[in-house]
Amino acid sequence: MQKKVFQLLVDNTAGVLSRISGLFSRRGYNIESITAGVTADPKYTRITIVAMGDDEILDQIEKQVAKLVDVRDVKELKPESSVYRELALIKVKVSAKERAGVINIADIFRAKIIDVGPESLIAELTGNQDKIEAFINLLSDYEILELARTGIAGLGRGINNVTYLAD
Repeated sequence: MQKKVFQLLVDNTAGVLSRISGLFSRRGYNIESITAGVTADPKYTRITIVAMGDDEILDQIEKQVAKLVDVRDVKELKPESSVYRELALIKVKVSAKERAGVINIADIFRAKIIDVGPESLIAELTGNQDKIEAFINLLSDYEILELARTGIAGLGRGINNVTYLAD
């Protein structure tokens, strides 16, 4: 099993995300993460999907997604020629005495402390999945109360991989 990151450019229409995720569920494919947002042109949405499977399954995913009506472009974002980022919000239970330890770990990872309460704090961290996993692992001595992760958003490097859509 391997992981692939697909970038889709789709028409920004109602139900497009549902149709794409429906294709995955009908075929029994698993989505590890999915992010979506409008592009610089509000007519289009960029969707980043991380899927796992063998070569045959991943090739089928790419071909079947490309056949959907609202899908304008599908490409694989290869790690060596792309930039991936993920956002994580992590709420940690801490006493006043423990707070400095979590803040020190956050500083090492360039995480921001965005909320502090009497018994908890929330850290915001942006980076690749390995960085986020390493940060979470270092917090294992503390109780993580809640965790929210966006999933991968990505773009290909340089200008040679840009897709221009004509109306």
